Amino acid sequence: MRKWVATGGWATGLRGWTGAVLLALLALLPFSPAQAAGKKHTQAATSHRAPAKAAKAHPAKSHPAKASTAQRKTEPKASRRGARVSAKLGGRPTAAERRHGKARVASKANRLSLREKTARATREEPPARLSFGQMAGLHEVTGPLGLKSSVALVVDQDTHQVLLGKNEHAVLPIASLTKLMTGMVVSEAHLPMDQVITITDEDVDTEKNSRSRLTVGTELSRGELLHLALMSSENRAAHALGRTFPGGLNYFVSLMNARAQQLGMKDTRYVEPTGLSSANQSSAQDLAVLVNAAYQNPQLRELTTSPSHEVAVGHRLLQFNNTNGLVKSPEWDIGLQKTGFINEAGRCLVMQTRIAGRKLIMVFLDSAGKYSRIADAERVRRWVEMLPHPSTVAGHGFAG
Repeated sequence: MRKWVATGGWATGLRGWTGAVLLALLALLPFSPAQAAGKKHTQAATSHRAPAKAAKAHPAKSHPAKASTAQRKTEPKASRRGARVSAKLGGRPTAAERRHGKARVASKANRLSLREKTARATREEPPARLSFGQMAGLHEVTGPLGLKSSVALVVDQDTHQVLLGKNEHAVLPIASLTKLMTGMVVSEAHLPMDQVITITDEDVDTEKNSRSRLTVGTELSRGELLHLALMSSENRAAHALGRTFPGGLNYFVSLMNARAQQLGMKDTRYVEPTGLSSANQSSAQDLAVLVNAAYQNPQLRELTTSPSHEVAVGHRLLQFNNTNGLVKSPEWDIGLQKTGFINEAGRCLVMQTRIAGRKLIMVFLDSAGKYSRIADAERVRRWVEMLPHPSTVAGHGFAG
């Protein structure tokens, strides 16, 4: 024992026993000093990679700190605004940003809604209704002078010579050319023109739902209604004239048909006095006869060629204009005229006019363009002005 102590064995044994105890205690702890040192080394190593990894996961957080006041003053406003917006990405937006965002979403929704509505309206828009002449293929017929009307007839009123014809025997709807016969029947009845007539619900158009400035309850004289019907093609005026005719509307329509038969208009049929019905039909030849007969009536000549007319409707003074602008042209000398239009009939025009010393009757039916009937009349006028003397013009007559 003394020898073990003297040689220092006790110290070596103590150190071994103490180290064993310390190791056992250290094993019970969560981590050892070596592990702690290793962990610190690992954290230090990974801390250099953390910003790059965080930047990949959250790009917004990788932006540099806010610039100094001096730097912000030198930067464009747009750049500073973009930096502020970018800095807030990933964070909660401000109230202003939320309002701006909602406004942008609403604006986009409205734009999409408008585009969708437009597309839907385009898809649901009904195709343009073909006229009777188009359905019959009359527009495909090549006529003289390149006329756009599918039916045309030009007749010398004195000699009855047909100077120009295109599908003149075709029977088609005649639209408001009907009112020429309406005016003839009313005028020839010699009814009091100062008699006051009231526009009623019965005069409102339920056939085409056309508009009128003659509201229900309007009171005008028969003469004023006749003027508006012939000059500006007023539908309610024409209907009121037939409705208040002695014997009633049906009797009035029967007189229209009887007068047509009396004139020899074998292709003509009327079912109402306005022309809104496509069942009112005639041919160019028959209409030339009608124009020739109506021209003999001074009242019809005056009213159909009146450029405009004012009427008092209640407390208002309304001006109505002629539907045929040619009556105001100094290049035209028009003695009688009437226009007409419904989809089934196309655009129509009949006139009595004097060109190059020659009295002519012109009929244009089923013109497709808005101004093509007027353009056709101009073509014919220029053509007639170049024709030789009437006695040298060959042609055949018409029943008139």
